[in-house]
This record gives sequence, C-alpha cells and structure tokens, in this order.
Amino acid sequence: MDEEYDVIVLGTGLKECILSGLLSVDGLKVLHMDRNDYYGGESASLNLIQLWKRFRGADAPPASLGSSRDYNVDMIPKFMMANGVLVRVLIHTDVTKYLSFKAVDGGFVYNKQKVHKVPATDMEALKSPLMGIFEKRRARKFFIYVQDYNESDPKTHEGLDLTRVTTKELYAESLARFQGGSPYIYPLYGLGELPQAFARLSAVYGGTYMLNKPECKVEFDGEGKVVGVTSEGETAKCKKVVCDPSYLPGKVRKVGKVARAIAIMSHPIPNTNDSHSVQVILPQKQLGRKSDMYLFCCSYSHNVAPKGKFIAFVSTEAETDNPQVELKPGIDLLGPVDEIFFENYDRYEPVNEPSLDNCFISASYDATTHFESTVTDVLNMYTMITGKNLDLSVDLSAASAAEEY
Repeated sequence: MDEEYDVIVLGTGLKECILSGLLSVDGLKVLHMDRNDYYGGESASLNLIQLWKRFRGADAPPASLGSSRDYNVDMIPKFMMANGVLVRVLIHTDVTKYLSFKAVDGGFVYNKQKVHKVPATDMEALKSPLMGIFEKRRARKFFIYVQDYNESDPKTHEGLDLTRVTTKELYAESLARFQGGSPYIYPLYGLGELPQAFARLSAVYGGTYMLNKPECKVEFDGEGKVVGVTSEGETAKCKKVVCDPSYLPGKVRKVGKVARAIAIMSHPIPNTNDSHSVQVILPQKQLGRKSDMYLFCCSYSHNVAPKGKFIAFVSTEAETDNPQVELKPGIDLLGPVDEIFFENYDRYEPVNEPSLDNCFISASYDATTHFESTVTDVLNMYTMITGKNLDLSVDLSAASAAEEY
C-alpha cells in the first residue's frame, strides 16, 4: 500500500479485470483491490451455499439439489459471440490459455405464444416457421453464399464488396466459427472464470491484487483530482482510479433497473430441442412491453451445475417494482422449477468528467444475454484511460484449441 501506482482498480468485476489486464500488459503499474473476499463483484459466480446465503439468508440449501461446489451460478449471465469483441480481447491478451469454451446449443425467439429456433444453417432456414417461403429462400441463399465465400476468389463474391457490407458478415462468421446451432460460446465452469483469468494476466505483468480490503476510500486533492485510495488506515498513491459504480456512488446516477429471476431445474427449457445451453429472446412487441425479455439457460454440460441440473435466468429492464409479476411471461416458458429466486437491481452510469478527476467508472451490467455492450464500455474506458485504441485485428483461429472441448 505504501507505493505509488499508475492506476488503482477497485472491484474485480469482469469490466475491471479486463481493464486491469490490458493496462498491465501496456506496462502500467496496477494495484487491484476489492472489498469482497472473492473475485467477480457484481459479475461473480456463486456456489449453492453462497447463492442461498444471498437470497435466503441463514437457511441451508436442501440436499436434493446436490453438492454446493458443483454449482457455478453466474450473477450476470451472458453468452459470448464466437466472433464478437470479447473473444478478440481474449485472443489479443492470450487469456484463452486459462479458459475452455464450448458452443451454445441454440438461440430461440418467442413469437405468437410459441418458442422457435433462430435458424443457423441453410437447412434450418428452410424448416423455420418464423419466415415465409420467399424469406426462407433468401435466408438459405445467404447462408450458402457465406459458406462458399472466398476473399481471394471474386467468382464467390457475386458482385458484393464485403468491405462495405453491414453486420451480416460478422453475424454469419460467428455462426460458422462453431458447428453449434448458435453464434454463441460459453466458458466451462461459467463466467466466474473470466475475471480470474484476467487477474492472472495482470499478475503475470506485475499487477498487484488485494482482496478483502474494507472501505477503499478514494482520496482527492484540492482541485478534485484523484491522488490515492485509503483502506485500513493506509493510503496507496495513484494517478488514476478505475472502478465500478459502488466505489464512487457520488459520481454516478441511476439510469434504470433490471428485474431478474434465477431458477434451478431438473430439465431443459421445454420446446428448445432439449438444448443444454440456450438463449430465448422474448421481443417487447410480443409482450406489450417497452423492452425485450431474455431467457438464458446453462447446465451440467458447461459444468455450472451437478449432473441432471439446469440453471435458468429470466431478465429484463424493469418497468415495475414487482419482478415476480413482470417476469411471468419468461418464467411460464421454463416448466417446473426446483427453486426460484427473484430480485431487482439498480443500473448506474458515470456522470463525472474523467479528464478533470481522473476517475474512470464502468456502467452497471444490463439485462441482455450477450457481452457486446459490456465490452464496448470496456474499450471506450481503455481509450479514455490510455488515449489509444485497442488493436483487435487478431487471428481468430488462435482460440480454436481452447474452444473445441
């Protein structure tokens, strides 16, 4: 604590850990502290006993649910686009060597009271009830075009210049990168592995980690610029602070809240082809709401629960104070549940001016079930802190060994 650092990072949530890793790789001297005695902050993975303590207080979980340590229940569950920005960051930093991934079985959408698979191949496109006959042909043609496309063979381009084409290219590449039925991947043992992997990266490059540090009070000079962080009577000096909203509540504002349910089940979500890992999107128009609702399910096949158990999450941007009622359309799709927990949590975003106070605060995690918005926030913060853009032009095949499990 008695040294001076370039950056002190407060909180070991995923955003903070990615930044801590990236800044350490850049050669900055980083101290990373957390008031908790575990990694992950808001984006932690909990075992069954920790989950029970958080939602049920003193009671012990029933023995019928199996061993506590077989559970890795993510508090902020999100899948990764196989070709998305987070995977590029993992490869750029070589964090892939600490993680194993597995493809996600499927993406589904709720339409007219039914759950339908989002087609991921030309054959699925032809069978999909989501599209009319002409749309099916167009979708099939698109999938085949992408599969046959070869950059160095103009015959396969059909006159299209893909440097000027929109995100279809990205989406299709994510689908094709895995032989799964979705464009998503997910780490074995859950997302709790991610903050720890970036923490290891930071440590390899000389970063210092301290968990279980109470208070972590940010100190400012007379001009309002950050000068250090005090914990247990000791102050570590620094030029910049990176943190989640809970460490600087006076510099953030509430922008919304997320309603969330976490269910433990003994079966996959019905009507999802027995998928062991799945996303279902319930569009706002289908529900008469202002925002979409998301279903996320993972299971023992990703090592997040004991054999035969499934963990399902239902989340949405809250429009009321009653998550039980608000989340009913999603919960109704789950079938019987062994246990279910509800909560609302507030979402914050920074209102400070980092150029004046040198405080770089992440925004709270949203209700979506993928990581793209999370990583956009991280990359924007990285640029604000360092004044440069992160180069993410990486060879995506570099992660293949880790992904195929």
